[in-house]
Amino acid sequence: MKILLLAVGKTSTEYIAKAVDNYSSRIVHYIPFSFKALSDVKLPKNSSQEQQKSAEGESILKELQPGDCVILLDERGKQYTSRDFANLLNNKMVTLPSRLVFVIGGPYGFSDTVYARANSMLSLSKMTFTHEMIRLIFTEQVYRAMTIIKGESYHHD
Repeated sequence: MKILLLAVGKTSTEYIAKAVDNYSSRIVHYIPFSFKALSDVKLPKNSSQEQQKSAEGESILKELQPGDCVILLDERGKQYTSRDFANLLNNKMVTLPSRLVFVIGGPYGFSDTVYARANSMLSLSKMTFTHEMIRLIFTEQVYRAMTIIKGESYHHD
């Protein structure tokens, strides 16, 4: 199994980009992992939120393969403890033959077509974070999950 993190828009804050790269390079010691930032969608200023979500949705769907298990990072998703998330990843590693794709949407969320394609949704918190911060928090949690699975000392209960 491979893990792909897809995110709409580039990471423009340098220290966040470096931290995401740092955790990504740690994760690949455990499992194939990649992060892909999709180009920002350029629409006219008078475009609606629905038009923005639709255009971003098309960009997201183009990156997905038929066998992918897609999990949206969404405020309405299920919340996990770090140990429960590690168990989820471990189960997916055993049962999925292809890719596990986590998706961070744009500022207005996901289009209906992306929700329809998703297998499930995950929420990292009831609090709201910037989309750039979510990239960092998520990659750290994947790294933490890998160390939990391997019984390493990074995570403390």
